[in-house]
Amino acid sequence: MVKIEDKDLRDKVVEYLQGFVTENRQERLTEILQYRTRHVTVVLEDLFQAQNISAVLRTCDCYGVQDVHVIQHRNTFEANKDISMGADKWLTIHEYPHSEHNVKECIDRLHEQGYWVAATLPDEKKRTIFDLPVEQKTAFLFGTELTGLSEEAVKYADGNVLIPMYGFTESFNISNSAAIILSHFTEKMRRSDVHWQLSDEEKAELYFEWLQKTVKDPDRLIDYYMKNMH
Repeated sequence: MVKIEDKDLRDKVVEYLQGFVTENRQERLTEILQYRTRHVTVVLEDLFQAQNISAVLRTCDCYGVQDVHVIQHRNTFEANKDISMGADKWLTIHEYPHSEHNVKECIDRLHEQGYWVAATLPDEKKRTIFDLPVEQKTAFLFGTELTGLSEEAVKYADGNVLIPMYGFTESFNISNSAAIILSHFTEKMRRSDVHWQLSDEEKAELYFEWLQKTVKDPDRLIDYYMKNMH
């Protein structure tokens, strides 16, 4: 993906690339950008089932959550395109390959960005998703399918949160949990006075990125523009 730091030059390249995209598609990209948010994000720790990863990515896209953080231990991140329906193409995915401190690295990064980090745990003594204020930027941590979040993830999180359940089973699967939590949080967020939208600069950067993912052979087109039209 080509990155252009000079905003004026980027705008000119965007205008050039738009010549290869229909007006309807341009309008669709602009429309979706209005609903994108970084006020809430999702962290996936060592998920091993591609269908679960892909379902969560699809859920994030549906609810307008732009960033997904993926911590890898034993399992390598891989999406199932048939399930994600191409959602991963439009998301910003931050990967943390296996290392001794990758969990702390991820959570430290989220803290630097102003997130309150919530570990999702089935513990009746913890606060529920309905108790969470939406004024605070929030990152939801989801653990691996069999054992849940690691002790390190729980340790560095700012608190725990659960989905109330009233049956015999103790938890939802990962994709259902993410869908329920994001559905509640994003709807409450959008109905609030919180400024949850992306900044104009973030929208411009994403629009340029999405244009590149829309046109055929974007690198060649951009290279041609830079050599012949700039």
